[in-house]
Amino acid sequence: AEVNCDRIIARLGAIPPRKFVESIGIEFPNKDPSSLPELSPKYESNKKGIYIVGALAGFPLIKQAMNQGYEVVEFIEGNDIKPADEPLLEEKFGSLLSEGKNLDDLISYVRSQVPLLSGLTGLQLREFLIDSTIHVLNKDDVVFERNDYTNSFYMIVDGGVNILIDEDNPDNTVTLSNGEFFGEIGLIAGRRRSATIFTSEPSVLLESPRRTMIKLINSVKSVEKTMNEVALVRQLRTYLSSGLTNEALAPVLQTAEIKNYKPGETFFNEGDDEDGVYLIRKGSVTVSRKIGGKEIVIAYVPAGHYIGEMALLNNQKRNATIKAAINTEVIWMDGERFRDLLDTSDELKADVEKKLLSRLVEGESMEHRPDAGNIIEFLVAQGVGEATDILLIDENLCVGCNNCETACAETHEGISRLNREAGPTYNAVHVPTSCRHCEHPHCMSDCPADSIHRSVNGEVFIDDKCIGCGNCERNCPYGVIHMAAEAAEKPGLFSWLLFGSGPGPGENKKWNKDHAKEDMRKKAVKCDMCKDIDGGASCVRACPTGAAIRVSPEKFFSLSELAGRN
Repeated sequence: AEVNCDRIIARLGAIPPRKFVESIGIEFPNKDPSSLPELSPKYESNKKGIYIVGALAGFPLIKQAMNQGYEVVEFIEGNDIKPADEPLLEEKFGSLLSEGKNLDDLISYVRSQVPLLSGLTGLQLREFLIDSTIHVLNKDDVVFERNDYTNSFYMIVDGGVNILIDEDNPDNTVTLSNGEFFGEIGLIAGRRRSATIFTSEPSVLLESPRRTMIKLINSVKSVEKTMNEVALVRQLRTYLSSGLTNEALAPVLQTAEIKNYKPGETFFNEGDDEDGVYLIRKGSVTVSRKIGGKEIVIAYVPAGHYIGEMALLNNQKRNATIKAAINTEVIWMDGERFRDLLDTSDELKADVEKKLLSRLVEGESMEHRPDAGNIIEFLVAQGVGEATDILLIDENLCVGCNNCETACAETHEGISRLNREAGPTYNAVHVPTSCRHCEHPHCMSDCPADSIHRSVNGEVFIDDKCIGCGNCERNCPYGVIHMAAEAAEKPGLFSWLLFGSGPGPGENKKWNKDHAKEDMRKKAVKCDMCKDIDGGASCVRACPTGAAIRVSPEKFFSLSELAGRN
């Protein structure tokens, strides 16, 4: 049937049927299922009169579709209004606009300068720039330092930077220039920065937060492909040896593969034939052996280290079983190519042999202390493998005074971010309900207000932009985030001393509960490791017996001391 009409509005859903869209005459740039049709600045497709907003344009959020829909109606009516994002972009990039140049000119310039962004549609690029920050820097300005815990991503629009991997060897730097990018290792691994970056000349850098980059990588295949190719080379240099030449790496790169493993999935078993070396670029693994007929964990290996070299160097079968502790991504290297690579670098060969000796000693030690391995296995089972800092309590020392929880509440306006009694225990090692500050925080993945961040020292914290949606609370697998009403205004200490009004020492939590209003807006609260307070976490400082400790995964082996006390 034919029906005469002036307008047709089709609501196609979050995953639009591409065949139907193409049958209308709308063209896609390629056959990639994730590709999007190119649109004009007014959201018009190549087919005159057909406008696209929302998911099919690459913007799946309702608020985006509503803004774009409003603009399209205005365009159809003949009103040449500015896009809703125009004032935001002008405020952010206005300082870079020269006389006679408008915002569209600047966006085109950024696209031409940074090849990584060339595969984005105009609308995708505008959305990407809104989430990003522009930095205009002088020569020798430090962008970030080695061991910083930030995980944003940088692109060089103008100028250049120097990468200093080894601070003991300042002459050994790598220079990047216009159009290149850096920061991808921290983005992928979720761990501390592996190098110090400073500008080699006056520069303009584009900084994009982790969440924005992950979204871009997942939606634009060309970005994922380019980043993987570059990251592969840089990670091999960073984690193996900064002095490796392109010629030495070429044979390894020809056969290298990126492999993914789910939690608990086995890389190889004890007794298997050697099948290559694995460089962990994201996640962590456990190393176990059969001792007395039982499989005992003897080591925990985080991102930035390699495994499998022992069988390779000794020409023997695998002497341990390797399993992924969490979702883990590795670079697999062919054994023969890796042997040849060792022959090209005395520094790398010495480092591999040193680590091999260390693991042999460590493994032999753990064989005589199987309970220490059980503690590591227990902690990994609790998800500690993805933590960067975790609160543990030695129950041999804990007297149950609850000072840790009280101190947390006193530090955070009466709202404790710690539940001492909750959480599992193994052999006197207790894991209370407190934030683990994950490498890739689950709470960050779907925060519409972008209010969850990681500081340079690694603390994951929530800022004042929280809208109380509860997504972070639902996404946290460890139950360490909860919604709480904002602290009510209360009298000061002198009011309590002189008149008995307000909360006294240790009474903040009860006072807030008694004075909370039912209609008071709730926000997400979680441990921030007391990041703005001198002296460190108040829960640890308040413990009178030293039972409360904070550790990183690399220090799991120190927990064997707790097992030895029993």
